[in-house]
Amino acid sequence: MNLTKFSPKKLGTHNGRFHCDEAFGSYMLRLLFPDIEIIRTRDEKLLAECDIVIDVGGVYDHSLRRYDHHQKSFNHSMSTLMPDTKWTTKLSSAGLVYLHYGHEVLNKIISSDLSENNLNSIYTTIYDTFINEIDGIDNGVPICEGKQKYSINTCLSSRVNTLNKKWNHVGEFNETEAFEQAMKMIGFEFEETVLYVYKTWLPARSLVVNALEKRFETHKSGRILELSTFCPWKEHYFLLEEELGDDLNPKIDYVIFEDSSNSSWRIQSMPVSSNSFELRKPLPKSWNGLRNDELSEISGVQGCIFCHANGFIGGNSSRLGVIEMAEKSLEL
Repeated sequence: MNLTKFSPKKLGTHNGRFHCDEAFGSYMLRLLFPDIEIIRTRDEKLLAECDIVIDVGGVYDHSLRRYDHHQKSFNHSMSTLMPDTKWTTKLSSAGLVYLHYGHEVLNKIISSDLSENNLNSIYTTIYDTFINEIDGIDNGVPICEGKQKYSINTCLSSRVNTLNKKWNHVGEFNETEAFEQAMKMIGFEFEETVLYVYKTWLPARSLVVNALEKRFETHKSGRILELSTFCPWKEHYFLLEEELGDDLNPKIDYVIFEDSSNSSWRIQSMPVSSNSFELRKPLPKSWNGLRNDELSEISGVQGCIFCHANGFIGGNSSRLGVIEMAEKSLEL
C-alpha cells in the first residue's frame, strides 16, 4: 500500500474492555497517521464510516483495510500470509497491523536510511521478540506443552489488562483515557525495543556477518570465526546458520576475539544452539582447568593463560596462540 496516497481519517476498534493487541495496533496506525481519530464502538454503522477497522467487525481483508481475527474463518499466521517466515502463531489484530504496516512503522521510529536487508532483519527480529508473544497471548496459544511450572504476570499484555475498569471499581472511570494510557505504555516499550535492535542488535549482526565472510582468511579450515570486536554473537550466528543453510559449510566450531581489558585473546567453543551448554567441539579434556605454564606444556601452545573446567573457553596472550589452540582442538 502506498501510504503517501493514503490519508485515513478514522480508525475503528471495539469499545469496552480493551486488550494489548488492539491498543498496540491503534498505536502503530496513529504513529503513521498522527491525525487519525480513534472510534471505539461496536456499532456497525459507525464502523462502516471508518477508513481502517481493527479487532472488530468479523472481516480480514487488507484491500478493504479491515483487520479482525475473531471470525471462525480466520486462521492466519505470519507463515500463511508471508510463506518465507517461520512463525505459526495465530495473528491478533496487532500482528495483522504489523504484517501490513510494520516496515513503515519501523522506518518512522528509526528515522534513518536502512538497506532492505537490514530493515527486513529488524522486522523479523521485532516480530519474533515482541509481537509473537502478544499474538499468542491474545489468541490463547499455550507457551508450552504440558503443565507450566510458573506463570508470567508482568508481561506487556498483563499490564495493559490492569488498566481496564476493575470489577469492584467505585466512581467514574474514563475508558478513553485508560485506552490512551495503554497505547502510551505499549508505544514506549515498543520504541525502546526497536531502537535497541537498531542501535545495538543490528551492529552486532553486522560484525558476525563480516566475520563469516572472512572465516577462510582467519583459518584455512573455515571453522574458526574471528570477531574484530567482541559483541553478543551467539544469537546472530545461529540465525545466520539457519538462514544460510547448506551455504554455510563447514559450520563454525570455535570463536576467537581479543579481550581488550587485559590485552589477551579468547577462544570459545561453539554450543550446539544459542541457549545450550552442550558444545559442538569442546577444548580438549586434558586442558580443562589448567592455567599458564602447565596448560602451555600440556597443549604444546606457548602463551596459554587458562582453559575453563568444562572446556568451553580458553585464553592465550596472542592471536596466533588462540588460533593454534583452535588448530590443535580441531585435530582431535
